[in-house]
Amino acid sequence: MAKKLWDKGLPIDDKIEAFTIGKDNEWDLRLAPYDVQGSIAHVKMLAKVGLLSQQECDTLVAELERILKEDIETGQFVINDGVEDIHSQIEFMLTEKLGSLGKKIHAGRSRNDQVLVDLKLYFRDEIVKLTGQIEALFEVLLAQSEKHKEVLIPGYTHMQAAMPSSFGLWFGAYAEALVDDTHQLYASYNIANQNPLGSAAGYGSSFPLDRDYTTELLEFKGMNVNVVYAQMGRGKLEQSVSFALAALAQTINKLSSDICLYNSGNFGFITLPNELTTGSSIMPHKKNPDVFELMRAKSAVIRALPASIAQLTGNLTSGYHRDFQLLKDLIFPALDDVKAMLDMCTYAIPKIKPVQNLLDGSQYDVLFSVERVNDLVMSGLSFRDAYVQVGKELDDGSFIPPKDLNHSLVGSLGNLENNRIEKNMKDLMQLFV
Repeated sequence: MAKKLWDKGLPIDDKIEAFTIGKDNEWDLRLAPYDVQGSIAHVKMLAKVGLLSQQECDTLVAELERILKEDIETGQFVINDGVEDIHSQIEFMLTEKLGSLGKKIHAGRSRNDQVLVDLKLYFRDEIVKLTGQIEALFEVLLAQSEKHKEVLIPGYTHMQAAMPSSFGLWFGAYAEALVDDTHQLYASYNIANQNPLGSAAGYGSSFPLDRDYTTELLEFKGMNVNVVYAQMGRGKLEQSVSFALAALAQTINKLSSDICLYNSGNFGFITLPNELTTGSSIMPHKKNPDVFELMRAKSAVIRALPASIAQLTGNLTSGYHRDFQLLKDLIFPALDDVKAMLDMCTYAIPKIKPVQNLLDGSQYDVLFSVERVNDLVMSGLSFRDAYVQVGKELDDGSFIPPKDLNHSLVGSLGNLENNRIEKNMKDLMQLFV
């Protein structure tokens, strides 16, 4: 069994070891390229401040780059049995190949700031990938909004038919929701884009480390200056990302709920093609929207993620605690689920077929009551008197719905102004570059 970085030669209880490692060596595989990146920056910095010779630096960097290209990027990298985490595996591989030189890499850092660096680099990259998926879904939603902007649907308040809406408004609303979700993601990106390397175990180092240099090498926008706060950032980073994921999940949850409702026989606003539905084992007529039901459920779970992280990290004092290890169990699967749902939405939304002429049915005549009130106001009647008059017409059955709509309000069904929404998203995406 390989030794631990903290091994002092004392016996290790296998049962305790298995419990404390948990799933960490599984989750850490996704951090492997970032651990190498952080180690390369650290080695170059050690050479710059004189703690390594240039030859030692070049040898270490060459082997780290070999591990990245030949092992990690080819998918052959593994964390060996008995190795605690990604940080241990990389150092043991260096020591195995380079002997005592490999042991020099840990000078001036701790596994605490190693995992912080890995996570910040990882989340920074994942957030950028997410923005690409968000942008793809955004474009699909806006395209559907423009394509179906003339197709009217009932708008609801309190689950009661309220006013005329349109599929243009409906699709466009979810596109604009993604703009706000991306704003929250950008806040997480800024938190991830701060360098914690050099904070070591949370109290810095007496070595003359150059933190500005590693910040430059790792292309961080800035650094977590205070070494104690850098360590306090563990959990805070994941909390910030969880809020962004929960915001995206809320949008997906509401969209999925609408689709399930609109697809139901009692509503019948949309139809789904066979490939997006499943059947029943005994009812041949069934076309179940399982994919949207599962997204509704998965997104509901992710909406609870910030509360789970708050519970896990609550009442912890400053400094490192092993509790933080469980953050990976919460945030990594949630990130995977959000990415999968964004991909599925982008695939499925264009296949939704809106039903035409929905508002021709007499059951939707009441939707036009506000139009009748507004027409009376335009003819000179006060709004309150017009409201009362239309109420009486509805009550005595004399109401005739004015279905010739002429809406010009910015953002309404007659004037979507999707170009403004599109510009807002494009401007926001530029901030991630």
